[in-house]
Amino acid sequence: MEVQEQLKHQQLLQLLANGTRADGRGKLDYRPIQLVRNPLQNAEGSALCTIGKTQVICGVKIDLATPFPDRPSEGVLSTGAEFTPLGSHLFEPGPPKVEAIELARVTDRSIRSANMIDLPGLAIPGSAKVKAVYVDLWIADHDGNLFDAATLAAVAALADCRMPKVEADKVIRGEYEGKLPVGALPVSCTFGTVGRSHLLDPTLDEEKGLDGRFVLATTPDYVCAAQKTGWMGYTQKDIMEFVDISFKKGAELRSLIRKD
Repeated sequence: MEVQEQLKHQQLLQLLANGTRADGRGKLDYRPIQLVRNPLQNAEGSALCTIGKTQVICGVKIDLATPFPDRPSEGVLSTGAEFTPLGSHLFEPGPPKVEAIELARVTDRSIRSANMIDLPGLAIPGSAKVKAVYVDLWIADHDGNLFDAATLAAVAALADCRMPKVEADKVIRGEYEGKLPVGALPVSCTFGTVGRSHLLDPTLDEEKGLDGRFVLATTPDYVCAAQKTGWMGYTQKDIMEFVDISFKKGAELRSLIRKD
């Protein structure tokens, strides 16, 4: 694998020296993005995000749960990611691997830090239970940049999420009380670094040759999450450049979620 990574690295450097990428995109161009709303009938909210050949499905379920001891008056948000062999030859069956845990945590952090969901508002007055929001991510096809696809799918699914009716500490399936109230919509931009060049939306083939990866999630007003992967170090100038690009691209990504 190390030999393959080195070859991919050299290939990327040669392409970038000529000012191009293997698929003809510019350094800061996304592949075509599609967002399908509510593809799953049995979920309270769902979305399918496609970026190039990468596809991530998100399903949201609402249930009741016991609140965390340190947050007894708040609802619960839980995010998980499923990497199955159907999504890629790189995935193996079994317990979640590090990559799946990282994807779920970064997506969860983006939603929490953006205050997209009013967790105190999910408390049920007079009840020992609270409403719980379960966000499940499933990788249908992996061709790079899972973070941006997962965040788009999760945020779109939450934006459309219906709130089931709750009576006597029971969820009445099939009956709804409006939609889940949501605040700011977070989106993420993933930058891959090779040498001193930064690429937006790296493909799986490009990811194999990267020196580092930096994921930055934003709302319209502020940065809400960041994640660095790989040995590559980043300067303050690099990060501020990522911030500027993320705000600009974030507005474009957010417009996909807001479309009816």
